[in-house]
Amino acid sequence: MAASLFKWFFAGICLLSGGRAAHPFYVSVTEIDHKAKDKTLEVSCKLFTNDFEAALEKWAHGKVDLTHPKDRPAMDKMIGDYVLAHLRIRVDGHAVPLHMIGSEQEAEATWSYFEADGIPSVKRIDLSNSLLYDTFDQQINIMHVTVAGTRKSTRLNRPDTEAYLEF
Repeated sequence: MAASLFKWFFAGICLLSGGRAAHPFYVSVTEIDHKAKDKTLEVSCKLFTNDFEAALEKWAHGKVDLTHPKDRPAMDKMIGDYVLAHLRIRVDGHAVPLHMIGSEQEAEATWSYFEADGIPSVKRIDLSNSLLYDTFDQQINIMHVTVAGTRKSTRLNRPDTEAYLEF
């Protein structure tokens, strides 16, 4: 659902901007899924590639090409370092250490994937999300969290960085 909404949203933005990659909206989508059986949290972040490149270039002080990186492991490390510096999760009052699984390109978006182990249940999830806030004043970060089949969503508009959901 989120993937198709993201594609629709991006297609609409491209039409409004004459098909160019530049667009007037700056949005990220973070999906968090609790897998009770495995006691894990699976986290995926989807960002417009050109926006993400601009943020990474500013953050790393150099040119970034997410579509055709010269060194994929180094690029994944940069992506992971950036996301982990801007996305923090607490479950039931405890910080959740995320580790990066990888990243991939999809059309005009970049997906990055993370996982956390040792999470048997989730009653409350506290989110701190400032992805791309350092680059775009109009940034909006949408987060969808699924726990025990129940999906809840929230949105953060820059400068707001904190949100929580209870299950």
